[in-house]
Amino acid sequence: MSRCLVRGSINIDEFFHVRDIVRAGETTSSTGIERRAGGKGANQAVAVARAGGPVELIGAVGEDGRWVRDQLNEFGVNVDEVAFTDEPTGRAVIQLAESGENCIILFKGANYADVPSRTTLHSLGKPISHLLVQNEIPLSSTLSYLSLAHSEGVSTVFNPSPMPTPAELRAFPWTHVSWLLLNEGEAADLLTALGAPHVTPFEETKEGLPSTPSLLTSYSVVARLSRHPAFSRSVNIVCTLGSAGVLALLPALLNPIYVPAAKLEGSVRDTTGAGDCFTGYLVAELMRQKLATGVELHEAKMTEILRIAVQAAGICVERRGAMESIPTRAEVLERLQSESVEC
Repeated sequence: MSRCLVRGSINIDEFFHVRDIVRAGETTSSTGIERRAGGKGANQAVAVARAGGPVELIGAVGEDGRWVRDQLNEFGVNVDEVAFTDEPTGRAVIQLAESGENCIILFKGANYADVPSRTTLHSLGKPISHLLVQNEIPLSSTLSYLSLAHSEGVSTVFNPSPMPTPAELRAFPWTHVSWLLLNEGEAADLLTALGAPHVTPFEETKEGLPSTPSLLTSYSVVARLSRHPAFSRSVNIVCTLGSAGVLALLPALLNPIYVPAAKLEGSVRDTTGAGDCFTGYLVAELMRQKLATGVELHEAKMTEILRIAVQAAGICVERRGAMESIPTRAEVLERLQSESVEC
């Protein structure tokens, strides 16, 4: 049975509601404050669970984060491996504008506390099929888990957010990554850090892509990444494009896959958890299809997986909060069904 392990961050998110994101040198008043559970590791684990995937989270919280651990458990995440430390729980201070846009300051806290390392993923008791990691914990821990997963034949999913330094990106073992999930800004930063690929140019394949300049620019960046020597043509790349949708390049497929953004039933209320929602749903759908490397995929199946993940993120931005805004799979399928009826 497919099962996901998330090794990642757990935060307490403090939301400050503002009219506009504050600028340098400016003081602004907040119209409200909220405290919620968050962290990219925690959010993505909840998204996997809400999508119906068995998921276990390894991380750490302080004594002030017991309620966060309890909430994760209520959402269906196995928290047996979430440790308590003397450090305070990680924090995210989030400005949330009326437009739904946000900016975030992170405090690492317990996310950087010592969590016992492992010599094998099999010690968790139940077989792991997919490992999901981000970059809100020590990079050394992320690398350790990627190495273990790669050596044990576990599919690995890496969401490099926040982005590592250029030096860290150049030294990163990309061949240990099965799936790379990032946004268009991160893709451009990664390409800059790695340098343009030194390969023989070939005619770009754009079949199935709308011919909008911004999308073609994003495709050019992702295409150059996909054939960079560091990836050895083994990494499946999925790039989110915000309101423009998502673009995927898989070495096993001839053409790129593009899925437009979901149609919203209301206004954008909060984009904080959208990326994590998309990531967790994508992993859960890969698990559901029992897909690991992408070699087993065909275009129609991958398109359907992306449609579900995109729709989940669309529902997410219509709601306030991060993990609380993540819909159930039943809600996502109902929305997709209603859209197909309207068409």
